[in-house]
Amino acid sequence: MPELPDLAIIREQLAPRVTGVTIAAVEVRRPLVVRNLLGGEIGQHLIGRRFIDVTRRGKFLLLSLDSNVYIVIHPMLAGRIYYGEPLPRHRIRDALVLGLEDGHELRYYDAKDMGKVYLAADLPQVPTFASLGPEAIDPALTLPVFCQRLSQQRGEVKRALTTQSCVAGIGNAYADEICWRAGVYPFRRVASLTKDEQTRLHAAMQAVLAEAIETLRARMGEAIDVEVRDFLSVHGQAGQPCPRCRSAISEVKREQIATHFCRACQPGRLVGG
Repeated sequence: MPELPDLAIIREQLAPRVTGVTIAAVEVRRPLVVRNLLGGEIGQHLIGRRFIDVTRRGKFLLLSLDSNVYIVIHPMLAGRIYYGEPLPRHRIRDALVLGLEDGHELRYYDAKDMGKVYLAADLPQVPTFASLGPEAIDPALTLPVFCQRLSQQRGEVKRALTTQSCVAGIGNAYADEICWRAGVYPFRRVASLTKDEQTRLHAAMQAVLAEAIETLRARMGEAIDVEVRDFLSVHGQAGQPCPRCRSAISEVKREQIATHFCRACQPGRLVGG
């Protein structure tokens, strides 16, 4: 799942390459994935239009055009973005292919068809966009603001961190990393957190995301369609030794979502689990 660090680097790579470039051709290969909120044929809104910026909001990538229209990519679980030389043939899960005037192409593909690409003039039209909370790396998200927003969440810590209306940009992988860094059991109830634990979560959130962005900046390069997660401490590391205490990393699956944590560093009990 592309999360804030992944999309931050994708934005960094795409912005200087596509800004000022005109779209020459459009092919929608999976209409269920590509949602045209403007009506009419999608080509009439895109062909001949020029990219003027690439930005990010939460787990959305925003490509703005000179017609005051946005291509909004929400990769969800398995969406990937490809930019480069035209591929010799289409792949089964290619959803949208944009041929660019400079000879490159931009593709969105999704192995699970869960993500979406929206064409919109008004960003609040895009589902869930208007309800996004502050960016997880925004300096304005100070400890008091974070604690106040966290206190509005009724469920578990990990669920709160991944609730985009609470803080925007964190998904399953980095929520695991933040909880581990803070030494907080991911299934703890938010209401049970002490002030010290809230402080540790806030500090861990800032540190984990900043470090991940720096790592991905060095590791991803131009291969923005490749997910790099092998540097993470606990997520995806079930059975491996905890980097802090060397105990085996545990994995708990609930509703098809895997959570990874260290039972020694993050003690707790999963009620009903």
